[in-house]
Amino acid sequence: MDYQGRIIRPPSEADSILLQVTTGCSHNKCAFCGAYKDKRFSIKPDAIVLDDLAYAAEHYAFVRRLFLCDGDALIIPHAKLISLLETIRKRLPQITRVSSYASAKALAMKSDAQLKELRSAGLGTVYIGLESGDNVTLEAMGKHGSASDIVLQGQRAGEAGMKRNVSVILGLGGTARSMEHARATGRALSKMNPEQAAALTLMLVPGTPLFAMAEDGRFELPDSQGMLRELYELVVHTELSKGLFFANHASNYLPISARFPRDKQRILRQIQNGLAGEEMLRPDSLRRL
Repeated sequence: MDYQGRIIRPPSEADSILLQVTTGCSHNKCAFCGAYKDKRFSIKPDAIVLDDLAYAAEHYAFVRRLFLCDGDALIIPHAKLISLLETIRKRLPQITRVSSYASAKALAMKSDAQLKELRSAGLGTVYIGLESGDNVTLEAMGKHGSASDIVLQGQRAGEAGMKRNVSVILGLGGTARSMEHARATGRALSKMNPEQAAALTLMLVPGTPLFAMAEDGRFELPDSQGMLRELYELVVHTELSKGLFFANHASNYLPISARFPRDKQRILRQIQNGLAGEEMLRPDSLRRL
């Protein structure tokens, strides 16, 4: 398989075929993200992608899921993306789910009819980075679009029949906007009402603008207790009609898994226990991006 640069994929795609159809991210300006600083955005040539599909057909015929890399695959022009999905279906008939990251920018470039066509062609799940529902935080972090923009595009993807896995980042507002960030993010998640939501905890990455901001005192990262208080407020303000909620990423201090609305009160008690020191937190030495 032709992999250019470091490959980033969601934790739940660990067992998927990773097909790199683009390199990098077309935005690549988020202050907290260092994932694609080593490469420029590009759409990979058809010949390379077809060679990779041929290799996958020969060596991964037992794998039933496929993830389109890199960070912005959905921004590929619609006709080309439909052709790719049709080729995947033809070359890898065992694949039951194709998934991709989906930015609000990329989703906005597709009409409602085009999103439905992508779903029919096999794109079943999209991973959307909301990160924060607080517009002040989003602007400070260089995120593309407002919270309402991201929510709208997530709603459109859902209406097209795609399953949505939406990520948010605890600590992204710093200590200055901790509660505003947490509460607004819960409200934004509620409006989007995804099938799955995942809360990660911010870890400062050397070489990113946010790391520099923290070093010179323009950004203060909440401590473990501050992160738990954010998680509590986030959960309080989140209402999902029938969705999974996870805060069990390697970056999190307190691993949490829940189905909303059934488990909401249970995990609120779990977070309270963590705040009270009655439940062990993951030490910083074991936390990972």
